[in-house]
Amino acid sequence: MTVPTLNNVTCTDASGTHRMAYWLWGAADAAHLVVCVHGLSRQGRDFDVLARSLVERSPVPLRVACPDVVGRGRSEWLKDPMLYGVPTYAADMLQMLQQLHGESPIATLDWVGTSMGGLIGMAIAGTPQLPLPAPVRRLVLNDVGPVIQWSALQRIGTYLGQTGRFESVQQAAQAMWQISQGFGPHTPEQWLALSLAMVRPLAGGGFTLHYDPAIAVPFRALSEPLAIAGQAQLWQLYDRIRAETLLLRGAGSDLLTAGTAQEMMRRGPRARLVEFEGVGHAPTLVADGQVEAVASFLLTTDSVAHEKPHRGAG
Repeated sequence: MTVPTLNNVTCTDASGTHRMAYWLWGAADAAHLVVCVHGLSRQGRDFDVLARSLVERSPVPLRVACPDVVGRGRSEWLKDPMLYGVPTYAADMLQMLQQLHGESPIATLDWVGTSMGGLIGMAIAGTPQLPLPAPVRRLVLNDVGPVIQWSALQRIGTYLGQTGRFESVQQAAQAMWQISQGFGPHTPEQWLALSLAMVRPLAGGGFTLHYDPAIAVPFRALSEPLAIAGQAQLWQLYDRIRAETLLLRGAGSDLLTAGTAQEMMRRGPRARLVEFEGVGHAPTLVADGQVEAVASFLLTTDSVAHEKPHRGAG
């Protein structure tokens, strides 16, 4: 079975430097790179099913990089919690891309971003003249857009930063499931696989969630007026995107509304929309239909970004 290797890149920030970990799948010298970036409190192993499928299905050698965004998973925690935000994350991704390009040149660059990872992708693809090894060719935005519903942010705020203590991985998985109903149906085996990399052992016994509780500090400093004001900047980023764009949406999402999704189909890169019934925020890209939507978009040689929207199986 295809498995990833754990790698690290040293990144600079306003307080000095920090180490970001990333999981690398496929051929280390492949010229085609897909970057998969997770959501707010998750980590790079969320993409195991998708990354493995992409590598095994690709007609050409493929690299897939799945970073643990700083403060999550195997990456270091920031000294200043107020640096937890998209500007820091996007800068880290640029440094990872430079390192990967130095190891073997990147000719084709694609991006898959879930929620926060999609916002980072919008910053990367929508900011002109960034020192990218190649322009972003195809962009997958998983249940996120320029307008993020305040009620969804309030819901996330009720649990973000509460990393807890659990007697077992299974107990931690059950606790995470209680706040993750929007991810849609999963078998117990699928959910446990998604949960394994989300916990780390504690020195005194037991387990806790594998992220820095301080990522909640800047999140809690956000107000509704600030969130609304940020929408204009996000729309500017989105409108500048030139990559073919696929927008995935959980049909029951409370973060990305149907109205925002429709607007994203009309402007900027005119995203192609695929919705998944029985799913909210956000599809985990584990179910066969979800994997197929992403794989067919990224691995086909034909332009598919402007096909009519359709609904997919969860």
